[in-house]
Amino acid sequence: MNPAIGYLAIAAVAVTSALIGFYGLRVSRTTSDFYVASRTVRPWWNASAIGGEYLSAASFLGIAGLILLTGASGLWFPIGYTAGYLMLLLFVAAPLRRSGAYTLPDFTEARLESTWARRVTSTLVIIIGWFYIVPQLQGAALTVRITTGLPAWAGSLAVALIVAVVVAAGGMRSITFVQAFQYWLKLTALAIPVVAILLLIGDTQPALPPDVAFPATAGPGDLEVYHTVSLMVALLLGTLGLPHVLVRFYTNPDGVAARRTTLIVLALLSVFYLFPTAFGLLGRAFAPDLAGSGDADALVLLLPGRLVPGPLGEVLTALVIAGAFGAFLSTSSGLVVSLAGVISQDMLGGSVRGFRIAAVLSSFVPLVVSLATEPAGLAGSVGLVFAFTASTLCPVLLLGIWWRGLTARGAIAGMLTGATLSGVAILGGGMISGWAGTLRPFLEQPAAWTVPIAVLVTVLVSLGDRGRIPRGTDAFLTRLHVPEAPATRG
Repeated sequence: MNPAIGYLAIAAVAVTSALIGFYGLRVSRTTSDFYVASRTVRPWWNASAIGGEYLSAASFLGIAGLILLTGASGLWFPIGYTAGYLMLLLFVAAPLRRSGAYTLPDFTEARLESTWARRVTSTLVIIIGWFYIVPQLQGAALTVRITTGLPAWAGSLAVALIVAVVVAAGGMRSITFVQAFQYWLKLTALAIPVVAILLLIGDTQPALPPDVAFPATAGPGDLEVYHTVSLMVALLLGTLGLPHVLVRFYTNPDGVAARRTTLIVLALLSVFYLFPTAFGLLGRAFAPDLAGSGDADALVLLLPGRLVPGPLGEVLTALVIAGAFGAFLSTSSGLVVSLAGVISQDMLGGSVRGFRIAAVLSSFVPLVVSLATEPAGLAGSVGLVFAFTASTLCPVLLLGIWWRGLTARGAIAGMLTGATLSGVAILGGGMISGWAGTLRPFLEQPAAWTVPIAVLVTVLVSLGDRGRIPRGTDAFLTRLHVPEAPATRG
């Protein structure tokens, strides 16, 4: 691969994102602009921005790599990622927007009337956000190493720097413009190469015969039942607790707009996931050697140049590189915005200056972690973050919206239980051996048992603490569930 292609593509995305972000700076003036874009983001624009930040390194690179490695079994990931938004539509989107909160910790404090519930929620949001950013930075490191020959750390550093500058400069309103652009960039960057490859491969013979690349017995059902169920629990429920996703619903004008935004997002995600899936299937047939070389996550970057030689192949490769870098920037930006809002409100007084300091801190802590750890598969790494989120924030969010009996003690007990169990499982999954190896499937995919235990603990502790149900619960729940009049343009 010609390194100049990588340099030009990465530079083009970085400069364009920075220019759009600084345009957003011109209209970011108030504290509300920085935290929730003054709650004026319309559904189509907001849906594009959500697509931009949600479609991370795991979606752009990791799904194709996973399908290359495992075949049709890898299809559970795009199914789960998309279906998670259906859960948001049904149970969370409109009530969360009506809560009037800026951040998820704001919501738990208002719902439970507890400073300690807020502190625990804030800590979990920060942990989840930082560990979600790490795979984005590692994906950037892989892309820079493969496409330019530069040291891997240069990619991680570049993304951290760009995100810190853009978020600190313009906050949520600025990032909304950037992420909406990056969704359409990512979609274009995958769709055009897939269509071109399908039109131009002609008589090119696959490296594997079809019956070997796609055996008749292969499919999602081949996954061991527990593993499949646990993965889907993690992806479906983990989406509900992702801080950078939830903060987006606070930017809608009203609950009706929040629901409409979610419907549009479902359509955008469904269209997008057709193309990494196609890349994975093409790679399994035409580039199976990448599965054994350790570069499965680089399939999307390498396949256009292999199957479409010459200048056109270089143009397609440049487009894919640009889309990949856009994925790292947009998801990292959304996470940093949500983390900066929490850190600023809880530790730095909630000012614009505090937001900017928090944005820099939120960018560079994950950078240190990504440089100090070995990268794992992108889709698998993000899947573990979903499992942790499903076990901690999701139960409190759902019960807080739909169950009057939730108390602060119950919420804290449930969050700490879920964090402890899922954290120990994730850390221990790769460390056990010998007879204990029979436990590995339950540790590598823990959501199927950690989520029910966390919910049970939350409910039981709350039932034993019924005398401490907040006095304002009924009024708060009424506000969450009674539709308000749609916002009108001023």
